Amino acid sequence: MNGTVTVIDKGAVRIHSYMAPDDSLNVTTHLIETPARIVAVDAQYALACADEVVAYAQGLGKPLDRLIITHAHPDHFHGAARFGTLVHALAAVRDQIAAQGDAQDPTGAVIPLADVTPTVEITPGTEVIDGIPFVWEAHQGGEAADELVIKLPEQGVLVAQDLVYHATHLFLGNNDIAGWTKAVAALAADTGYDTVLAGHGLPAGPEVFDQLRHYLADADELLGDDGEAYKQAITARYPAFGGPFLIDIGNQYLFGTQNAESA
Repeated sequence: MNGTVTVIDKGAVRIHSYMAPDDSLNVTTHLIETPARIVAVDAQYALACADEVVAYAQGLGKPLDRLIITHAHPDHFHGAARFGTLVHALAAVRDQIAAQGDAQDPTGAVIPLADVTPTVEITPGTEVIDGIPFVWEAHQGGEAADELVIKLPEQGVLVAQDLVYHATHLFLGNNDIAGWTKAVAALAADTGYDTVLAGHGLPAGPEVFDQLRHYLADADELLGDDGEAYKQAITARYPAFGGPFLIDIGNQYLFGTQNAESA
């Protein structure tokens, strides 16, 4: 397996977090295993990584109940068709995906838009799946224009996806450091969660919020009008972080033509 799987046991729920390798942006798919089924969160960028996730899920011996897409960045929905189940998303996220065209896998394979567009709308609130309360929250601003956050209050699990990166460089192409900082503060203020699942990087605890706050403050300080200078400065400050490609992709949006796949 090219990706890395981390398993967290939460009693009635087990979380299987698949993090893609560095060359696939360290994007993370979470498989939430309830007593009788599996809920998948986000679908990977490379189809080969999506296939690894699906093969792993099949090995758990439970049906895949649904795939949830948290936001409209291609690295989180390119592999959606590989999951073979209904795709759920907030209405805003669905519409943002539907406005995009056909895409391309790193291998050159075409990814038809119709195959990955969500068809089931998520309404913010609480839904009980297999006896487990799932709380759906809609967030605006930050890493993406609109993003779904999922909370499992009984298990103390916060699925923050791309509002949280763990030990991974941030994609800043949405040009909203202030909004992201505000979103992190709001998530950190809800102290009932000891497990924080990131959209890029391995699972973490609440300490990840301080890491994010520091990184965002540093990015705000260092981000001038030269993308390469910014990359050199931020990687020097965070030399152990993964995902340097995410800086390059963000720089395409901030300093060049917007022709790169966003994170």
